[in-house]
Amino acid sequence: MAMSVCRVSVLGATGSVGMSTLDLIGRDPDRYKVAALTANGNYSRLAELAVKHEAELVVAADPEVAHHLRGMLKGTGIRSAAGEGALIEAASLSADWVMAAIVGAAGLAPTLAAVRQGRTVALANKECLVTAGDLFMREVAKSGCTLLSADSEHSAVFQAMQGIPLEAVERIVLTASGGPFRTWSRDQLKTATPEQALKHPNWNMGAKITVDSATLMNKGLELIEAHHLFACGPERLGVIVHPQSIVHCLVECRDGAVLAHLGSPDMRLPIAYALGWPDRLPTPVARLELAKLGQLTFEEPDEVRFPALAIARAALERGGGACAVLNAANEVAVAAFLDGRIGFLDIPAVVTDTLERAERNTVLAAPASLEEATELDFSARQIALEFLQRRAA
Repeated sequence: MAMSVCRVSVLGATGSVGMSTLDLIGRDPDRYKVAALTANGNYSRLAELAVKHEAELVVAADPEVAHHLRGMLKGTGIRSAAGEGALIEAASLSADWVMAAIVGAAGLAPTLAAVRQGRTVALANKECLVTAGDLFMREVAKSGCTLLSADSEHSAVFQAMQGIPLEAVERIVLTASGGPFRTWSRDQLKTATPEQALKHPNWNMGAKITVDSATLMNKGLELIEAHHLFACGPERLGVIVHPQSIVHCLVECRDGAVLAHLGSPDMRLPIAYALGWPDRLPTPVARLELAKLGQLTFEEPDEVRFPALAIARAALERGGGACAVLNAANEVAVAAFLDGRIGFLDIPAVVTDTLERAERNTVLAAPASLEEATELDFSARQIALEFLQRRAA
């Protein structure tokens, strides 16, 4: 029997996850047809990918690059557009499978647009669940969307829990590499530079998520994501540092058994699982050779040197809009660090101050709509920016 063609859209095509997704799709062009590709402002890479994969529609979120994109695609027959409205159009285009890989809270509106089509959505944008988790999961249930995580840890948990009811699980433990500063002292962290923070020992990721990995905020955001994906309370979620990034999760069962998912640190592994689910696709991912690895090590996270993890957990326990404020403040702080305006240890300080001021200003109510989520995100960013301005004065 002939295999049906799967129409695929990739939101955030020029990032590391988007590129990994297109690498997999490009290996089987008879099976996959690219409907839409989007990016922020990297119009030259976006145009190249559109031509290579024969996309129907390409969209740049930055309206300033619209004419550049049109020029590069002239004569190809590929439609192009730019701006927020066009991004929603791309997310709403008829497709069987959508990769949601737009970085940050900016990915919430287009990902919700994809969810509302009732299609299969591979979620690589954890901020959707961090900023508006309850709202997002209600929309998933309402639309009948099949939501699959393309994050390595959450994909691992999903796989490890197959056939196991949630009530049989005592705890879900996410692993963290510890990032490039795992062995650094607090005094050393005071002088950490963006260039050093971006040298992740195991993973090839974008700048923002790589810095989040260095602060351990990424793992805090993933705890919040796991809370929504697996309907699991904060008390049943944990983190352990595993420098080799081979074990991606541990699922501890009530009978004492612990189930682990192992795999090479390659994002194509969880992406392929989401792309082929419920089947498993062949991938070019390097196979594990445990004897050559020799050993796998684990250690407790140090929340004194890396307080972001504890800050994120407290926001999850606080509930309401605290996680949305946490995410917005962190995005502002990471951008400031990458620009050289604040130090590495200032990142959690910005987040803490923003959460405290948001609490005093009573703006921590959980958003009930996309509009409220957008407004809360904007308010939190303003509070964080004001804090940065006061520090610079």
